Amino acid sequence: MRVAGPLRIVVLILTAGLTWILGSILLGSHGSSFSRIQQLFSNPENAVTTEPRARKYKCGLPQPCPEQHLAFRVVSGAANVIGPKICLEDKMLMSSVKDNVGRGLNIALVNGVNGELLEARSFDMWAGDVNDLLKFIRPLHEGTLVFVASYDDPATKMNEETRKIFSELGSSNAKELAFRDSWVFVGAKGVQDKSPFEQHVKNSKSTNKYEGWPEALELEGCIPQRTVGAQ
Repeated sequence: MRVAGPLRIVVLILTAGLTWILGSILLGSHGSSFSRIQQLFSNPENAVTTEPRARKYKCGLPQPCPEQHLAFRVVSGAANVIGPKICLEDKMLMSSVKDNVGRGLNIALVNGVNGELLEARSFDMWAGDVNDLLKFIRPLHEGTLVFVASYDDPATKMNEETRKIFSELGSSNAKELAFRDSWVFVGAKGVQDKSPFEQHVKNSKSTNKYEGWPEALELEGCIPQRTVGAQ
């Protein structure tokens, strides 16, 4: 009984010493356990690497526009289900969320100097009156920017005068636009050449992405601001 007490003390001392030695080996003799844990989590090899998220600029463009330019994105409708979108300088001018789009042609008129929205309307080109569209685009002032996005059917009610006006705004495809084609276009009153901002896909059973409609189109870019304003 007298020996058991001292032996117990010796065992406890040895156990404590071994524990200390083992801890020193694992954690390092000159650093605390907390510093070792911090090193473990801060080690780049142990860190979870993730791809950096690509930065997006105005209207979701992959690059910023130069100074004195307006950033835009125009998306046509998808079949007769998803409505079109027109974005300018990070402001949504027309969309289903804003509840100002419809079947046919969706058109936003913009001041080419300051980028301010003048008016935005949709025109039903299947069952509507083409004269409503003509009254809207005939009196455009010099320098007015015209953003156009199709939805479902952009052309059934189009007549020669309508096609001529869009051609004068810089369109290369207005004259051949047909039933259920997809079309996005940005032009301006008073342009000298054809607009570089236009896409057109014909409605064709052999190439349509959807059963009765071609694929939706997306157009983006930077438009130089005018130095002389629309009057």
